[in-house]
Amino acid sequence: MRLLIDFFPIVLFFVAYKWLDIYAATGVLMAATVAQMGLIYAIDRRLQTLQKVTLLLVLVFGALTLGLHDERFIKWKPTVLYGAMALALAAALWGWKKNVLQLLLGSQLHLPAAVWSRLTVAWIGYCLFMAALNGVVAAYFSTDAWVDFKLWGYVFPVLFLVGQGLYVARHLKDDAP
Repeated sequence: MRLLIDFFPIVLFFVAYKWLDIYAATGVLMAATVAQMGLIYAIDRRLQTLQKVTLLLVLVFGALTLGLHDERFIKWKPTVLYGAMALALAAALWGWKKNVLQLLLGSQLHLPAAVWSRLTVAWIGYCLFMAALNGVVAAYFSTDAWVDFKLWGYVFPVLFLVGQGLYVARHLKDDAP
């Protein structure tokens, strides 16, 4: 059930794109994300920080997409977001000596500091990889091909998150007696 809740905005976006256009699909994504967060709130009685950030980003960048009505903006937006995320994580970790992942998830996952650092470095690398990959597709392929890449490119975050989960599972402390 939870997986269905997590992916229905994305599925609706691609269906709307195939039937209508990128701008209608953006509106559908925005509405579906609001509905998704409402459903999550109804179930959990709260939204996690990452969910709030996701909602804010979808609404702000969706509104910019609809307002600017420029396909280049749509295609390059993920490259900028991934690059900004990599930069923010790197600056926090190496510049300010703060681990953002640990600050966001530390209350839910009890991991050694070295594991948090390795996770953050992995996220920095992943974000740089995704920024570069999206940049290549945005620069050299049509909008139709880019949308197809966004659909089938979900294999990258899924594989990355599964890998992260397997890595984290090895380091979780068992709280059972």
